[in-house]
Amino acid sequence: MSPIESAITLTVNGSRRTVRVSPSTTLLEMVRSRLELTGAKECCAEGECGACTMILDDEPVNSCLVLAVETDGSEITTIEGIGAAGMTPLQESFLATGAIQCGFCIPGMVVAATALLERIPRPTEPEVREGLSGNLCRCGGYKRICAAVMAAAGGAGAP
Repeated sequence: MSPIESAITLTVNGSRRTVRVSPSTTLLEMVRSRLELTGAKECCAEGECGACTMILDDEPVNSCLVLAVETDGSEITTIEGIGAAGMTPLQESFLATGAIQCGFCIPGMVVAATALLERIPRPTEPEVREGLSGNLCRCGGYKRICAAVMAAAGGAGAP
């Protein structure tokens, strides 16, 4: 451990954790390497793709752009924390609608959609599209992903 590392304490998926991090360590790096929660993916490292989306104090964030030291005292939810006690209706809907293709973007999509449904329990399709606009799917499964979110919210179902 470097002498310039700082100890931060945060709650990750409901568990209080203390982690030593350097000033330049991102939230994504800390969660993946120090906490060994690898569901969030590192892809663009520029906040453009959403593969690393986590919920930070009730707001979805691109964890590749957040410094870990900034999260001291915060609450973080990763894909591992969503449905930890069993699949959520949203996750079941992703499976039922065939929204999962290669799966690379899905953790970020599910996290972003979870945050959206917490803010807007019955979103319209334009609200779903806006809520997921920071997440890219390279397989082009947007219609099914939107259908999955809508179905989970009790709206229009699978195509």
